[in-house]
Amino acid sequence: MSRTFAYIRVSTIEQNPENQIKEIESSGFIIRSNRVITEKISGSMPINRRKGFIQLLDKMEQGDVLVVTKLDRLGRDAIDVSTTVAKLENMGIKVHCLALGGLDLTSSAGKMTMGVINSVAEFERDLMIERTQSGLARAKSEGKKLGRPSVLSGIESKEVKNMLDQGQTISAIARNFSTSRQTIMRIRRNSNT
Repeated sequence: MSRTFAYIRVSTIEQNPENQIKEIESSGFIIRSNRVITEKISGSMPINRRKGFIQLLDKMEQGDVLVVTKLDRLGRDAIDVSTTVAKLENMGIKVHCLALGGLDLTSSAGKMTMGVINSVAEFERDLMIERTQSGLARAKSEGKKLGRPSVLSGIESKEVKNMLDQGQTISAIARNFSTSRQTIMRIRRNSNT
């Protein structure tokens, strides 16, 4: 006999999980209180690091049903949500999302919906990468220097090169300029190219 569970997540202490519980009840799902897992944790936290969700997985068995109000309760992004839904499906657990009309995400229609959501997320990611690359190319063509500013000035970098040529150790030079060994090694590497 299948059991129904609910996963309720709110991001801050000020938010009230009762709204999600009422939404689940008003949609027709009857869930015993010991099967409602409530968690106050940021959505940016990966689901496999959420204590409440891990506790939920320990309770659930094949044939059970998990209800969430929205997809973002299950993960940080579309890929995270898809991975979580696939894991639950492999365990024999159905996942219903109220924001998608109570659709079972493990059904054929649910998988299609998740596929569309993933495609849109991938498209948005690709657009963001294209915009970033275009902006970097434009900045480069305008002569702007990209990356972090140098820790040492041009004069200091020349002094470092001279000290290296004189055989001083990387550690001693780093202490002399109050910087890291990695900075000195980077200057050495760049002077050899």
